[in-house]
Amino acid sequence: MKVLLVLPAAEHLRVTGVDAPVPKRKMLRFSILPLTTVAALTPAEHDVTLCDENVEPLDFDTDIDVVGISFMTALANRAYEIADEFRRRGKTVVAGGYHPTLWPEEAAEHFDAVVVGDAEGLWPRVLEDIACGTPRKFYRHAEPPDLSSVPVPRRDLTSRTARHYVTTNAVQTGRGCRHGCRYCSVTAFHHRTHRTRPLEHVLGELHGIPRNFMFVDDNIIADREYAKKLFLAMVPMKKRWVSQCSLEIADDPELLALARRAGCRGLFIGVETLSPANLARFDKGFNRADRYLERIAAIRRARIGVQASIMVGMDGDEVEVFERTLKFLDEARVDALQLNILTPLPGTPLFERFRREGRIIDTDWSHYDFRHTVIRPAKMTSLQLQAGADWLYRQFYRLDRIVVRTVRSLLACGPLAAYQAWRLNLTYRYDNRREGVVGYNPARRPKRSLADRCVGLVCATAEWVLQPRAG
Repeated sequence: MKVLLVLPAAEHLRVTGVDAPVPKRKMLRFSILPLTTVAALTPAEHDVTLCDENVEPLDFDTDIDVVGISFMTALANRAYEIADEFRRRGKTVVAGGYHPTLWPEEAAEHFDAVVVGDAEGLWPRVLEDIACGTPRKFYRHAEPPDLSSVPVPRRDLTSRTARHYVTTNAVQTGRGCRHGCRYCSVTAFHHRTHRTRPLEHVLGELHGIPRNFMFVDDNIIADREYAKKLFLAMVPMKKRWVSQCSLEIADDPELLALARRAGCRGLFIGVETLSPANLARFDKGFNRADRYLERIAAIRRARIGVQASIMVGMDGDEVEVFERTLKFLDEARVDALQLNILTPLPGTPLFERFRREGRIIDTDWSHYDFRHTVIRPAKMTSLQLQAGADWLYRQFYRLDRIVVRTVRSLLACGPLAAYQAWRLNLTYRYDNRREGVVGYNPARRPKRSLADRCVGLVCATAEWVLQPRAG
């Protein structure tokens, strides 16, 4: 059979024609590991092709038999459009990924089959059943699969479009997370477990890729002893890489030093909130807000750049949170920011609580991209949350601030980290300008323009003139 694996894209990022330009977001695209892994799991008798709508148009007229679509919640609507169209054309369509796993019954309305959980051990069975004309609606593991079955991904299938990614060389050492953060889809998907691949498998894969690459683990230090063995074995390889992990790496000087010696040049770290009460409410007390500056400083002293993830709209957040967060980010000297508006993803405890409390105000999945307000916050209005988040993003990525951060990164972390920070900052700035992100600081009354003041004066005068007079 001929198999097409698809990664959907949001409407404003989608490439819709062969001559359409690809948005200049290279620094925010790294591999398409779920698709290249599923491609490697596909038995050799089947032909496999890939399509990432972020970098190339999807051809519905292509000659294929089976379509596999992997997607998260924000892309569910587009995934359903694609599935419905291919089914209309008589193709068999299979869903996989986070949203189908956490919300399988909805996905089943649009797909012939839904893979719930990891693809290892299930995908070949799906194709076999389709070939026999007997596909089942749902495919599930009785127990999570051993990650020794994870194949080396089919990176060769990305050669046509590799120039549009910061790297197509993504490696994963483990899956899941043992922390129980209530908003996290990773925790929900993996049932608060963490599994590692055999160390020799990972090292063998690393020998086969270029010097610069990315670890795409949700927490590269989830198993500290494993991480130390990995980093120590990597030292002679002289690789350079980035990844994501918890702030807890700063508490282990040996682990932090080994990460740097192994080639770590940048880490994406979930800071999330400055409020200890918020951390406790969302089961992330291990972050220790009172030690943020100390921990981030330790990572930067190891000459490793820090991209912080911040979440706004939590129950303890008031309108002052945006200005306070901007001040903190400058004081902490982080190199880049990913700002998220609190979004209750289906399948997480947070979603169930917000639904139970009647605080979900928008059920359009395309808005569940962490950039739209879909909830009613506890201590501000939804409009204030949206405006404040936009303002914070816009202010952080002002050009003057980008220049200052880049110089600081050069002095603290070296030329490679500074170059990465510069390009990443400019990409986020490009995104903000392209999407018209402006906002305002809801803690300060926005200044009214002269035109607005004149209109207000006219309206007030008219109201006074027309109001009823006694007698």
